[in-house]
Amino acid sequence: MRNATCTTIAPTGTLSMIAGCSSGVEPMFAVAFIKTVMDNDKLPEVNKYFLEAAKKRGFYTDKLMTEIGETGNVSHIEGIPSDIKKIYVTSHDIEPEWHVRMQAAFQKYTDNAVSKTVNFRNEATRGDVRKVYMLAYETHCKGVTIYRDGSRDEQVLTVSTVDRGKGGKVQQAEAHMGKLEIEPRKRPDITYGSTIKMKTGCGNLYVTINEDENGMCEIFTSMGKSGGCAAAQSEAISRLLSTSMRAGVKPEALVKHLRGTRCPAPAWQEGGIVLSCPDAIGIALEKYMHDKSGHGEKFVFKQSAEQRVLGETCPECGATLEHEGGCNVCRVCGYSKCL
Repeated sequence: MRNATCTTIAPTGTLSMIAGCSSGVEPMFAVAFIKTVMDNDKLPEVNKYFLEAAKKRGFYTDKLMTEIGETGNVSHIEGIPSDIKKIYVTSHDIEPEWHVRMQAAFQKYTDNAVSKTVNFRNEATRGDVRKVYMLAYETHCKGVTIYRDGSRDEQVLTVSTVDRGKGGKVQQAEAHMGKLEIEPRKRPDITYGSTIKMKTGCGNLYVTINEDENGMCEIFTSMGKSGGCAAAQSEAISRLLSTSMRAGVKPEALVKHLRGTRCPAPAWQEGGIVLSCPDAIGIALEKYMHDKSGHGEKFVFKQSAEQRVLGETCPECGATLEHEGGCNVCRVCGYSKCL
């Protein structure tokens, strides 16, 4: 044959839901589940054949459907006939190894790749993922897709709860619910990073940025002068930034909110003016990301026209102070730093 990829098994998730049929070689994701579409709209789905069987054989109750909706499967529920349980096996009832072996069986007689997802439970480890990849290679699969349940804040297919291992179960993706409460990941025992010295109007600020295996995870700040209000505020900002990073907030978003924050005593540093301690932390973060990205050019922090205003600002009206008679004074409101 001239065309080496005449046959394939394509992804048919949404199409199978519309048609009310099975999805390729995939098992059912769940007997009852929620599909998230478009602008976070949540559509509850229940397998119609299971409903028909439950009503026909007399074990259907509203309580039963609520119980199924909590986990998505029927293997653990009393009162459902064993022959029904054997038919309605869901993706999480099947061990990852057998997901791969099912794919391999169809791959043997399919020219192109086979669409198949290996569904991992929430407590799956990196070692579990490695085993699946190696098994897919050994069984001559042309590709393999894995997904660990609950690994994203928003996922297309969900049930009302996700097993969190020792932490028990947490609510997720019910039709009447909004987003999950986000908990920051635990700080590891060992981190690595860099310390950047920044000049501010309050003195030298030393910004330490550390990473773990998932990326930036914490920021420590230390003022050259110990104690004082500036040191307390910098420490509070560092704690909030560290929590945000471990909760998955992008560092670029944090930089955006820090940069440009002004205080009455800006300071000059090579590359431009540092408007405040929060601005200094933002610049340090920006520099760290720039250096980490491997850009050859020297880092220069960008400033808006407003940020290029020279001198300290008046704490009363915000105008630029002028140096006169050994003191900074404001020509607009009459404020004097020496009074």
